[in-house]
Amino acid sequence: MKETIQSFLKDKFPHFISKEEELHSNLPTFFLKPEGIVPVLSALKTAPGIELNYLNDLTAIDWLGKKTPRFEVCYLLRSGNKSSTKVQFRVRLEDGEEVPSILSIFKGANWPEREVYDLFGIRFTGHPRMDRLIMPDNFQGHPLRKDYPLEGFGQDYLVEDLLTIHLKEDMEGQP
Repeated sequence: MKETIQSFLKDKFPHFISKEEELHSNLPTFFLKPEGIVPVLSALKTAPGIELNYLNDLTAIDWLGKKTPRFEVCYLLRSGNKSSTKVQFRVRLEDGEEVPSILSIFKGANWPEREVYDLFGIRFTGHPRMDRLIMPDNFQGHPLRKDYPLEGFGQDYLVEDLLTIHLKEDMEGQP
């Protein structure tokens, strides 16, 4: 399957291939430029003989100090027709760069894209609701970044807000 996808990408999308890097993995991995993720995944979803039509996972990696660019957004796709076929695509980004949303191709990308934004701070252009999913709205920073302080930025304001809210509820509930 790796060879099939590799020749498909070289024939139809050579300008979107970011870098050919050999990873020591049993999972075929391809690196794409950010602007190529939507057209490539869209084509691979319906390509005869490939049909990567299921988004298995979408996450990110922070390589702070180990690789440049700093971030990689990882898309794990598989074919619903061939259960053993899994392929990973990665998009490399520097801090502050954005990657196009794949929500138009895979509806299941909605929450994973929001999770990556919430925990890493990577924005997905074209996403209809790019806001926090896991952390509270007033949370400062993105906790899965390697430069995030181990003890946070002093998140006492979160606890104070919660105590105030609950104290009000308790006070109002009493006669």
